[in-house]
Amino acid sequence: MSAASTETSAPLPTAGSRVFFQAAPGVGCVSSGPITTDDPVQKKQGKVTVKYDRKELRKRLVLEEWIIEQLSELYDCEEEEMPEVEIDIDDLLEVTSDDERAIKLQESLIDCYKPTEDFVRELLCKIRGMRKLSAPTKKGL
Repeated sequence: MSAASTETSAPLPTAGSRVFFQAAPGVGCVSSGPITTDDPVQKKQGKVTVKYDRKELRKRLVLEEWIIEQLSELYDCEEEEMPEVEIDIDDLLEVTSDDERAIKLQESLIDCYKPTEDFVRELLCKIRGMRKLSAPTKKGL
């Protein structure tokens, strides 16, 4: 039986409670000692996955990795050497038409010497149907 499947003596959560992820006792950063249940940083990490839909977060991460890969090809360089290009997915999702989104993307890629039309078209297809991630509300923090 793995350590992840061992039972704990913690009470079962009620319908309105939040889920917190906690490391096993004695597990933590090398220099900081064990993680206690009063550690607010540990609790915040668990809240993020509950507040946002995990599937949406995963889609967003895959999309961001794809964007970095495409920008590396467009600028012919590694991520560390890439010029500062800001593509805010939530900003794009706020814009109502694909034409306006395309203009916004083209403005971000103004310094790119390679054609960007294919990248813009593919990105617009990939964000179609995505939802804007709203900031989590601060309840009881």
